[in-house]
Amino acid sequence: MQNCQDTFSATFTSYNELFGYQQQVSSRSQWSHCAVNQLHVEPLNHNSSCYPALKEFAPGVSSEAVEDSFNNLGLAIRFDQKLYPVRETAYKSLLDRAKVSGSGLNKLTKTELAQVLNTFLSHFRSEALVLVRDEKISAVHSGDESDYAILPIDLLLGTLQAKLDERFPGNVFDAGYSDHAITSASWELPDQKDDLIGTYTKLLDAKGKSAMASRLTPGIRFLTSDTGIASAKVSALLIGSQHPIHIGSCVAVDHRHKSSIADFDAALDQLFAQFGESMSRLQHLLEVELDYPVNAMTRVCKKLSMPKKAAVEAIAMYEMTYGGGAATAHDVFLAMQEIPFIMKTSGAPESKLLALEENMARALTLNWNEYDLAKAVEY
Repeated sequence: MQNCQDTFSATFTSYNELFGYQQQVSSRSQWSHCAVNQLHVEPLNHNSSCYPALKEFAPGVSSEAVEDSFNNLGLAIRFDQKLYPVRETAYKSLLDRAKVSGSGLNKLTKTELAQVLNTFLSHFRSEALVLVRDEKISAVHSGDESDYAILPIDLLLGTLQAKLDERFPGNVFDAGYSDHAITSASWELPDQKDDLIGTYTKLLDAKGKSAMASRLTPGIRFLTSDTGIASAKVSALLIGSQHPIHIGSCVAVDHRHKSSIADFDAALDQLFAQFGESMSRLQHLLEVELDYPVNAMTRVCKKLSMPKKAAVEAIAMYEMTYGGGAATAHDVFLAMQEIPFIMKTSGAPESKLLALEENMARALTLNWNEYDLAKAVEY
């Protein structure tokens, strides 16, 4: 698959592979400032003058890139006298620069949409920060230095690996992923198992869950985006079950207010303490007794807007294995981990799974007793 295609993604089995790839991505990234009212949107359809005339586009833009945008977002942008196809990742930030929104935009033809955007863009003299990468415009951020701060992903990765080596010696790279919207990576911390999750595994042993306790290893996940999808964040994981268990956000640095790599480095110093807080919330679920765990699971899934089909399947699986009687909120939270596993086996994209896991971790902060009601609820 060509890098220019909107659906391009890559997975990595080693840190060096991921780091080297992100260094190449940084070298291919062109960040440019221009006035918002100098952005001119053109439709990519059979009636537009710029399609399929490749000579209209900036040097280096291939027919594959133009054709891919034609089949996806269907827009191009001209700025600094150069025309580029627009990647789907840039659409939200483009709407933000035009200060226009609404579901009605989806009903417009590409020609009508381009006209609407140009009408609104023409009224703003503020600066835009345009990211051109792999032959397309990937983002149209605000150009105000207090609104968007560039945090190169390769530098974030290098800073994180150095901090892990310092604070968590023996860390092991688990997996990496990158597409045009996000980049993620996870590490296991086997030498810190006793320090980070020792109390938790002893509680599991005491409750007859020794097999689970022996499998689990603490870990962390790094997630970031330079197209406006996510801040630079590191979250706590438990690795060893069929799917990593996200147990809450640890540290995060937004791409705002002149944030820098140094800010990310400083935030990582909080990692150990924040991991402990996440584990405390998980351990607390072991103490929360539920009289109606299936009902509680259904209500919590609805509260967190879990994908309906996968959630209903996970709830049915838990109901079959539950066996009646009381259960803990911890039991239900673990049963909910079937949802991302079901989604993954159904072919859900990695970006969707990562967002799902992060959202599911909010269950650790809920008052589960409010959802433990006798009255059944339909999903």
